[in-house]
Amino acid sequence: MKLWLLRHAEVLLPPGLCYGASDVAADAAHTREAARAAATQLPAKLPVRVSGLGRAQQLARELHALRPDLGPATVDQRLNEMDFGCWELQRWDAIPRAAMDAWTANFDAHRFGGKESVAMLLSRVADALADVRRALDADGEALWITHAGVIRSIQHIATRGPVPVGEAARWPRTEAPTGGLQAVAFAAGSPG
Repeated sequence: MKLWLLRHAEVLLPPGLCYGASDVAADAAHTREAARAAATQLPAKLPVRVSGLGRAQQLARELHALRPDLGPATVDQRLNEMDFGCWELQRWDAIPRAAMDAWTANFDAHRFGGKESVAMLLSRVADALADVRRALDADGEALWITHAGVIRSIQHIATRGPVPVGEAARWPRTEAPTGGLQAVAFAAGSPG
């Protein structure tokens, strides 16, 4: 199975802000550009799932206008970005060092900002992935329009399975660029 992952376009926020579950809009021009780029690369008639957040849905609408063969996207809240709780929309450099240290010291279980842990994010992404894998045959393909944290979760599952991350250093470092498209292949019987 191949899972195509498309990250939402640049958001309309100043740089350096922590945003996850906050429903912020994406830049319209960058969204159109990302949709055009993805439209030329995606195979025909993929089933599409999209995060419940507006910035991902903006991109889904633009892509569907260019590629109606993909069909309308199914909203799946499990593809939402991680909820950073009280740190949402705060500057990363204004978050107390102690809060960052607490998160990295207990990376899987700590609810950074009081809402959601990496383990909770990983669990809901693994559940969504299992549903897609059940719906497709071994050679099937699907598209998710989602966020960096979900894409990192898929990268982790593809390499290690849906197991705890452990220490922060084991979390995938490569961030998907805004508007970027990538594909992750899962062999039959592979982790996830």
